[in-house]
Amino acid sequence: MKAVQFSRCGDPEVLQVAEVPDPMPGPEDVLIDVKATTVNRLDIFQRNGSRPVPSLPFTPGLEAAGVVMRDSQGFQVGERVLTTRAAGARGGGGYAGRIAAPARDLVRIPDGVSFEQAAAAGLAASTAWTGLFDIGQLREGERVLIWGGTSGVGSMAIQLAKQAGAWVLATTGSESKADTLRRLGVDMIVNYKGQSIGEAARSVNGVHLVLELVGATLQESIDACAPEGRVVLIGNLGGQKATVDTQSWRLKRVNVLGGGLMHTTPENEEHILNLVAKKTVQPLISEILPVEQAAEAHRKLEAHQIIGKIVLVHGK
Repeated sequence: MKAVQFSRCGDPEVLQVAEVPDPMPGPEDVLIDVKATTVNRLDIFQRNGSRPVPSLPFTPGLEAAGVVMRDSQGFQVGERVLTTRAAGARGGGGYAGRIAAPARDLVRIPDGVSFEQAAAAGLAASTAWTGLFDIGQLREGERVLIWGGTSGVGSMAIQLAKQAGAWVLATTGSESKADTLRRLGVDMIVNYKGQSIGEAARSVNGVHLVLELVGATLQESIDACAPEGRVVLIGNLGGQKATVDTQSWRLKRVNVLGGGLMHTTPENEEHILNLVAKKTVQPLISEILPVEQAAEAHRKLEAHQIIGKIVLVHGK
């Protein structure tokens, strides 16, 4: 089978198409013919060496949406399934043509949801759901700040928060992306390159919950909170360290909670795919590219040229 992998860390050009053996399923695995995956920031961090990988060569790809190839573990040939833990599967991650994934990690893709939609929604929306509701305990009528509103996680978080009856403040770095936020129903938009998030939040008496994707902006998230607000730290795209004024944190009695990709569950992913099937929420897909163009997809994501997700497909 074909897989896109890297044998050394570096720029996007290290991603190469290789012919590799088909995976050998274990006793609890399901063999999947992968149809679609997406590009995540973790893929880039692994490729450039800022996050470790188990061994080289390494095949990235957290999501894998595809078709079951043989009856196994309660799944039948031809069933459409999604896993958001493909990077740990036999045969590599979603950039591989086939993987053998543990049955416990799989969810069935509902009718009316394409492989591309499933891959784009699964991990992003499940991460957003976990941060907003499982950890953040968002309630109807509350005000929420969502960093990176046009990212895959951010755009899904906006839709989920609005469906829950929340008031949403979202950040962006460009006016063109602000148009997308308006279409998603965001109540207040802040361009972080020229505006103060704290001032914007204080104009509405602060927010009750912050979905923090950047990490380095933790102090700004605390500043944006109303007294006894909550900050759910689900990402550190701006780096793994932040400088925080502990006095302001303490006096406002803000709760800072950790979460992220590894806290998602197949149950949440199944719920999300059902919402997509009902058209309650929809993933934003910036572009669909053949998996052989993974290097180009990495370049676009690193250059902040996308809205939502880039989907990579096999066999097209």
